[in-house]
Amino acid sequence: MTKAQSNLKTKRRRRRTLGGRSRQRLGTDRPRLSVHRTLKHISAQVIDDGEGRTLAAVSSTSKALADSLNGKNKTECATVIGAEIARLAKEAGVETVAFDRGYSKYHGRVKALAEAAREGGLQF
Repeated sequence: MTKAQSNLKTKRRRRRTLGGRSRQRLGTDRPRLSVHRTLKHISAQVIDDGEGRTLAAVSSTSKALADSLNGKNKTECATVIGAEIARLAKEAGVETVAFDRGYSKYHGRVKALAEAAREGGLQF
């Protein structure tokens, strides 16, 4: 991959990320459930953009979830993370969120996390 191709790929990824976020901010006052996915791990945060602070956060790298994630594949780990972020958000008093998938497509691990968060009681 040449430098020009890499630069174009980065620009497209950035446009996908920011385009979705700007549409969410215009139409809602709800906190944002932001999902970040890498090749190995997945993390989720509930962010209040009005105050600029994180209300709840969980990641597949956290020590507290190490036992429950041990021996699971990546999709199963995403399901555990989704249930945990829903529990933490409910403790923080958040019932409804705007789902922010970032640059990732809504399938696979991102979809599994979203469905687990819905089953945990979050509405989006």
